Amino acid sequence: MNAIEIMLVEDDAAVREGSVQALDLAGFAVRGFDSAEPARDLLHAHCRAVLVSDVRLPGMSGLELLAAARAIDPELPVILVTGHGDIAMAVQAMHDGAYDFIEKPYSSEQLADVVRRAADKRRLQLEVHALRKRLAHSQGIDAALLGNAPAMRELRRTILAVASQPADVLIYGETGTGKELVARCLHEFSERAGHHYVAVNCGAIPETIFESELFGHEAGAFTGAAKRQVGKIEHATGGTLFLDEIESLPPAMQVKLLRVLQERYIERLGSVQPLPVDVRVIAASKADLKELSDAGQFRADLYYRLNLIVLRIPPLRERREDIALLFEHFMLDAARRYRRPVPPVPAADMHALMRHDWPGNVRELRNAADRYVLGLGGALPGVPAAGNADAAGTAPASLADQVGAFERALIELELRNAGGNVGAACAVLGLPKQTMYHKMQKYGLVAEDFR
Repeated sequence: MNAIEIMLVEDDAAVREGSVQALDLAGFAVRGFDSAEPARDLLHAHCRAVLVSDVRLPGMSGLELLAAARAIDPELPVILVTGHGDIAMAVQAMHDGAYDFIEKPYSSEQLADVVRRAADKRRLQLEVHALRKRLAHSQGIDAALLGNAPAMRELRRTILAVASQPADVLIYGETGTGKELVARCLHEFSERAGHHYVAVNCGAIPETIFESELFGHEAGAFTGAAKRQVGKIEHATGGTLFLDEIESLPPAMQVKLLRVLQERYIERLGSVQPLPVDVRVIAASKADLKELSDAGQFRADLYYRLNLIVLRIPPLRERREDIALLFEHFMLDAARRYRRPVPPVPAADMHALMRHDWPGNVRELRNAADRYVLGLGGALPGVPAAGNADAAGTAPASLADQVGAFERALIELELRNAGGNVGAACAVLGLPKQTMYHKMQKYGLVAEDFR
């Protein structure tokens, strides 16, 4: 909790000292002020702080401090402390942007509870701001393939290393992981980017017309072939041919594709004239082609011909640290497409999203972000209905688990922002290095993974 500083403004010395002590015992980093002006001078946009202020102060009042704070940072949580007769004024202050108010006299538990909720909100605000800043500065392949998990960083490095190589590529990944996006990156970051990228879903084309679609045909080659048609392979000459769901390729077409890969020429249906083709083939599969080959369901020679450069896309459940970044990106994209504002995501809901297994992977996450921006009914995947067990029938995570997940996410975020510089991350989080290294060990985090 000491990542967020609590700035408490109270002119009564006894009340100020008691409140500072209560917040300190509750685990907060807190600083007391006897007037509003010194606290105001320390505020800046996106400061890691929550402001707690008495309404009645010498000099600048708490309401004036609220207005000044909102002018500096409209999102900064400001909690006002009021006397018994100031309730109506406090309610008006809530309309003017105050986060909450506390009526004197208040208990230590009441103060700590309100401050804790405000600090949680501030952490989430700052995390969202950092995510959006990172998205805005993403360039090249980092913008095309988002994610900071080690597997994603390695995938981007491999794509850039092999993009301009002439060898064919085989991509493995579960449904919804982004196999076509990886194929497009291989094309766009290669010397073939100025030529056609042609995508073929092998599982979506009827077998009766597959050969014509892939190889083309001459006029009169079959009933209904009134004119010559250029096939997908020929159209991709000079560029890239992407064969998605290649495990669905009909056996007869597997033989013909193998010949294309070996000889680099095709024959249109109804023609005996060979046509040379300069095409790079990228195949994608959600099934293990080696297992299918061993079971006699996929040609072994075609498998070994494709199994030269192999890229594996990790499922979303294996890179949970990327979920917040991706969800924010998809919400921003949906807000632009639908011309809607980006809704805030409560911290507890974001934690639940990070715990969800996402069987539909990135595609499921994108759809969830679209629905959230559109305000459609129903809970987010992994987010239990209020007061109930989650969809799987298990009880909500304990407070300790939720705090731990949130703490880990914050440490990961700041390590990413600092490029793995532990000292810089400590400065932002307000943690001693010894404490930081202890927490990194606890959560299995290594600084080198964020560089």
